[in-house]
Amino acid sequence: MSNLQNLKSALLPPPLKAGDLLRVIAPSGALREVEAFNQGVEIWKSRGYRIKISDNIDNRHGYLAGTDAQRRQQLATAWQDPECKGILCARGGFGSTRILEDWTWQENIITPKWLIGFSDVTALLWSLYNAGICSLHGPVLTTLADEPESSIQRLFDIVGGRPIPPLKGQGWGGGTVTGALLPGNLTVATHLLGTPLLPDLDGVILALEDVTEAPYRIDRMLTQWRLSGLLSKVRGIALGGFTKCEAPPNVPSLTIEEVLQDRLSDLNIPIVSDLPFGHDSPNAALPVGVQVTLDATAGILEIKK
Repeated sequence: MSNLQNLKSALLPPPLKAGDLLRVIAPSGALREVEAFNQGVEIWKSRGYRIKISDNIDNRHGYLAGTDAQRRQQLATAWQDPECKGILCARGGFGSTRILEDWTWQENIITPKWLIGFSDVTALLWSLYNAGICSLHGPVLTTLADEPESSIQRLFDIVGGRPIPPLKGQGWGGGTVTGALLPGNLTVATHLLGTPLLPDLDGVILALEDVTEAPYRIDRMLTQWRLSGLLSKVRGIALGGFTKCEAPPNVPSLTIEEVLQDRLSDLNIPIVSDLPFGHDSPNAALPVGVQVTLDATAGILEIKK
């Protein structure tokens, strides 16, 4: 049995195998990085998977990859296709929350299947977890080719049902805790607060990352989390990369590291930072909803066996 099988309540999709059909959707921003996208598709094909790209993958509606109806239809077609075993997101950007406004997973599910992405795709991952189904926080097609081989192999090991090694970061102390892993982008997750898309956070281990957010904006978001009272529910926090989150030159500022320490270190829960996931390579894939152990003394995040 895979070490991903020990779940609390979320349903794990069946492992993928060579020959399986995977559908590509663009639920968020307009596709711009065509060469990188094609390279990502070829990596999946090289592993023996059949890839079906949505017909209107290159649609544009301003900054969106088509209208809400077009992008929602891509998701529905992939989710309802009984032959499709997994859904690959083309890129992030913005827009996935818009297609969830009139969406219910329970009404559209045929069989659980992997949905893979990160950044703006956080909204889909968390909404799916809210419906009791696991997914994968991992590279989108436009970023996959930039990943080191170890990161790419980790992605394919997870969807193939094979064991994966623990991730090593910087432990802040606080001991060891076990809970359901909920990884995502801090900005996107913050904009889910107060909406029906936000999962129950009781007993979860939050895994957060972000990109191009100045320290004061990270401060503002984490302060909102504190004021909401939601951080009192989580068992631990795993912090990935906060890439390009520096203040502009000559502007007085705390560093991003100081902000994270200031806003989180007094929560009296296990915290591990500097884990290798997020917008900067490597973006180690993290299954959403599986049971993990967070060791804040050793600085380890590990799938619970």
